[in-house]
Formats: sequence, structure tokens, C-alpha cells
Amino acid sequence: MSSKGSSAAKREAAMDITEGKSGLWGWLAGLIVLALIAVPLSAAFAFATHPHSQQLFANRLDEVGPGAYQAFWWLVTIFLVILPILVGYAIAKLSARSLAIVGGIVALFVIAILVLGQLFVF
Repeated sequence: MSSKGSSAAKREAAMDITEGKSGLWGWLAGLIVLALIAVPLSAAFAFATHPHSQQLFANRLDEVGPGAYQAFWWLVTIFLVILPILVGYAIAKLSARSLAIVGGIVALFVIAILVLGQLFVF
């Protein structure tokens, strides 16, 4: 009877298609995120590297200096570059609790960027 139970357990373990493939799932998730953020990433990089793009915001940024404007867009660019790497690593290596913590940190960072954006633009 115990040999039947162990053979059933071996068969179930053999049917687990995700075993040893967490790195591939991480790569896939990172690649999908990179594809989704490609346009915002290129726009943020363009805003960060071209100081005259500040005029695109209809003179709402007159009181903000060009250094602060570029620093904001460099911060957004760096976050967007790191995001696919972070998502891929989180999917591949972290537990459910750690994923929740990383998700919370990312959510706080996005909220901070939105608040800073509102301060700069409006």
C-alpha cells in the first residue's frame, strides 16, 4: 500500500510543470513589463535629456528650475528601467509575502511620483 502512495506522489511531482522554471517565468514577466513600459520609458528619457521639453507643459513649470525638472524625469526614467528587472526577480525568487512587500513599495513609489508630478505640473 505504501508503494502505491509513493508512486502516486512521484507521478504528481512529475506532472508539476512549474518545477525549476521560476527563472523562465521571471524573464517572461520582465519582458512583458518592458514591452508595456517602452513608450513611457522613451518619453521620460526624452524629457530628462532635453531641457527645452519643459516648455511643452504650457508654462506651468515656470517656477520650477530646469535642474529640478530634469531630476524628476531622471528619477522616473531610472524607476522605469528598474521596474522590469524588479518584476522578473520578484516572480522568480520571492515568496508570496515578499511579493506583497515589494508590491507595496512599488505602489508607494508610484504614488510619490504622481504627487511630485502634480506639484510640478499643476
